[in-house]
Amino acid sequence: MSDSPTSRSTEGTPTDAAPTEDPRPDGLRRAPSVVVVNTGNGKGKSSAAVGVMVRGVARGWKVGVVQFLKSGDWKTGEEKVGRQLGIDWCAIGEGFTWESENLSEDEAVAQQAWARSKEMIDGGEHHLVVLDEITYPMNWGWISTDEVVRTIAERPEHVNVVCTGRDAPQALVDVADTVTDMTEVKHAYQKGLRAKKGIDY
Repeated sequence: MSDSPTSRSTEGTPTDAAPTEDPRPDGLRRAPSVVVVNTGNGKGKSSAAVGVMVRGVARGWKVGVVQFLKSGDWKTGEEKVGRQLGIDWCAIGEGFTWESENLSEDEAVAQQAWARSKEMIDGGEHHLVVLDEITYPMNWGWISTDEVVRTIAERPEHVNVVCTGRDAPQALVDVADTVTDMTEVKHAYQKGLRAKKGIDY
């Protein structure tokens, strides 16, 4: 399966002709900001958000990132480069819930992460705010979906927001301008391969 206009069969033979007509709708207009949601069970939701983050920095935007599950102790590659680029980076999460010894504490930390996120969005200093893995505490009832959606909907008009995580609540999908559902075809974990530094973190 390919996202390119010309897909190929298993034999490598083109199965579709290259498009000759412009597929874009008429009446396109510029928006002061957009909301993007990367969801689904496939890999790459946070990685795609990091790509947007880099684009924002390249445009001279002030960018903020709040990670709801990833711990600052993990020292991920995206955090390292983000800090080098001058991004306001908040890795507030407590890590995997199945490794937690106190889910109540994890819930409290998620609420702290949301408070920081709301502050970034409402403050209007950032042109881009990335809410990484925010769908999980929303679905677990740790933070209010209504409040998240309302804050995004009522954000200053120049503030772009990117949300990531599986099973995006319908209300979040509804408020978004672009939603991508990433589908897992296969994953290295299924072959017993651990996450690889430089590729997965």
